[in-house]
Amino acid sequence: MIPFNKPYLTGKEMHYMYQAVYSGKISGNGIYTKKCQSFFEERYNFKKALLTTSCTDALEMAAILANISQGDEVIMPSYTFVSTALAFVRQGAKIIFVDSRDDHPGINEDIIENYITEKTKAIVPVHYAGVACDMDKIMAIALKHNLLVIEDAAQAIESFYKGRALGSIGHMATFSFHETKNINCGEGGLLAINDENFIKRSELIWEKGTNRAEFFRGDVDKYGWVDIGSSFLPSEINAAYLWAQLENIKKIQKRRNHIWERYCAGLKEWANKKGVRLPVLPYYASQNGHMFYMVCESLSQREVLIKKLRSNGILAVFHYLSLHKSPYYKDIHGDRELPNSDFYSDVLVRLPLFYELADQEVDEIVNIIKSI
Repeated sequence: MIPFNKPYLTGKEMHYMYQAVYSGKISGNGIYTKKCQSFFEERYNFKKALLTTSCTDALEMAAILANISQGDEVIMPSYTFVSTALAFVRQGAKIIFVDSRDDHPGINEDIIENYITEKTKAIVPVHYAGVACDMDKIMAIALKHNLLVIEDAAQAIESFYKGRALGSIGHMATFSFHETKNINCGEGGLLAINDENFIKRSELIWEKGTNRAEFFRGDVDKYGWVDIGSSFLPSEINAAYLWAQLENIKKIQKRRNHIWERYCAGLKEWANKKGVRLPVLPYYASQNGHMFYMVCESLSQREVLIKKLRSNGILAVFHYLSLHKSPYYKDIHGDRELPNSDFYSDVLVRLPLFYELADQEVDEIVNIIKSI
């Protein structure tokens, strides 16, 4: 079986984890946490980067920092993972789901402004498959209406918008290092902060509502409980694993991009003939080899494709189900239709893509698809 995903090991993970264990500090915010955070700040121009135990935790931190409270409204796409919405729902917000674009599963930037009310507090664009939303449009809307922008960049490490790293444009951004992501540590995440007004408080929330980080830097002579927060700080063992990945980010990205391009070249002519759509890259966006997906014409076409691949030992999978139709939120959302989001829920299929996927395996997958 060719799996859908296989986490890549650089070979240094256990070495750095061993060092972390024997450093005498494994509870977090040690040498590897600091190395990882500095890497993100320097490479992507984030004003502050804080490792978290997951992207979900990073989103929850962002929701707290944004002062989301009961009755606030937060705009985001319906075609996304539940964590994007859950972090804000837990703070009492109502989620205003916006439909996807015609040409891409990302949020339709041209209709966001239609859903802004006096209760709107934030916009949460999701960079689906690592492909940028039109951030100039989104930031202009946010500026006009005095809203916060929190980029869900869970899939967008090493992706860019007009040359700027995704996650460096909004007021805040979140990343995932789950085992399915390009750079992983099993479970992990990052909160990136680009508005200096949020930096000081972010450390308090990160450290269970205490000013412990300031104390260990010597900024204060004692620390105590000064704000709300939670245990968002990951163990030093997670950070050590992640550091091994970050050291090899160029190599990892080169291979993943090669696989993505090989899929694209192999399937382009067939897809045009069969009415199947391959990923679209707007002129302002790059791709990061996170995901290669196809948009079928119908649900039945997708079912045939997945079944055929599976019968040949290849695991291809569909993706999100529209959150506005989820059992938990459908009554709150109401009857407003989001046809593009539902369309992608029915017809999008993802092909295997991981570092160790060999060229001959990519060609095998392409040839089986073309034989259908």
